[in-house]
Amino acid sequence: MQLNKYSFGIGDRFAHQGVAQLQAFANAQKEGIDVVPVWNKSHREHTTIGSTPDTVREEAENSVKSLDWEGDYHVDADHIGLANVDFFMKSSDFFTLDVTAHIGKEPDPADHTEFLKQNQLFVGKVPVDGLEEPLSITSQDLEHASRKFLAGMKEASRIYSHIGNAKGIGNFITEVSIDETDSAQSPKELLLILSALAQFKVPLQTIAPKFTGRFNKGVDYQGDLGQFKTEFEADLAVLKFASEEFGLPDDLKLSVHSGSDKFSLYSIVREAIQTFNTGLHIKTAGTTWLEELIGLAEAGGEGLSISHEVYTKAYRRFEELAGPYADVIDIDTNHLPKPEEVALWSSDDFTLALRHDPTGTAFNPDFRQLLHIGYKVAAEMGNRYLQALQNHEKVIAKNVTENLYERHIQPLFHSA
Repeated sequence: MQLNKYSFGIGDRFAHQGVAQLQAFANAQKEGIDVVPVWNKSHREHTTIGSTPDTVREEAENSVKSLDWEGDYHVDADHIGLANVDFFMKSSDFFTLDVTAHIGKEPDPADHTEFLKQNQLFVGKVPVDGLEEPLSITSQDLEHASRKFLAGMKEASRIYSHIGNAKGIGNFITEVSIDETDSAQSPKELLLILSALAQFKVPLQTIAPKFTGRFNKGVDYQGDLGQFKTEFEADLAVLKFASEEFGLPDDLKLSVHSGSDKFSLYSIVREAIQTFNTGLHIKTAGTTWLEELIGLAEAGGEGLSISHEVYTKAYRRFEELAGPYADVIDIDTNHLPKPEEVALWSSDDFTLALRHDPTGTAFNPDFRQLLHIGYKVAAEMGNRYLQALQNHEKVIAKNVTENLYERHIQPLFHSA
């Protein structure tokens, strides 16, 4: 199974916006932008909401049928490991292997010896097309990479083999995620990580490294844009080199996790993939759920009341909701409006504070981040929330489609 050159992961917390999401890709297709949708939902999200992976597959297939979509599409088992992959096995054809918990574990001595032996030829200066300076790799770098990453890449091999035994080799797409580690990987570390994946025979099609800077949920990138550009372009060069050197798939591509709303990066990413003539996978993080809240607020009445209530309860349960997302949010509680104030907000007040318009004077990134992690509150509303989504489907769908197409797909892939 082959992943198209450009693909875009679309989460949908409550499985009601599949058609609206797919419409964004249909709009792009009419403009000559060929991007494949990948519906994704993590084990944590399923647990929080009480859903199952089968509902994601059902949503994808119903959306495809509704719009007569003739292009490819996939369903991603997002951030899985051996402990929970079987939960996703039947419904998914794209698996994001998260090996973060195994990074830094001591490697098997035989694996360590083999890794050092295979990569000894890289000690010295390694010229890589696309890099101004060759990579400088020492014996100490090999030792460090083995002890930090090798056990994690072997775990990826175990997960991959388990999936292969269940679904058949070649019947699914493999992504390896190392984006939730403690620090960004350097280009030479990425090269050696890919060498380890080749050593353990993991034919990944995409890899999600950690970049320098903050990729907080629901808001723009925080960091040095110049440094990101340098890192991103270096990683693209390393991927091309590694695919040839190690016999990895020749369409090996970078994946950017929590890539939604990182508007300041999009021109950098677009120009880089054009320059290197390479693919890209972007994985969104909760942006559709926030568009649901915006649509409900715009609808007024009960919809606005629900939006108010979600914020009030999220505000009062801040510690509980923020805990699981502590590494991917930066919320200044001093900038959060009091629930009593928000309860008096009009539809415009609420939507202007929530909609991701960095130029808008009313936009509040702390407010947006809190609501991003507040989907558990909506889940606890049960049928009341789901019925509101149905009652206000038209206005919500418009927001979902426009957000994905105009703010994300067009800036990333137009003329790419």
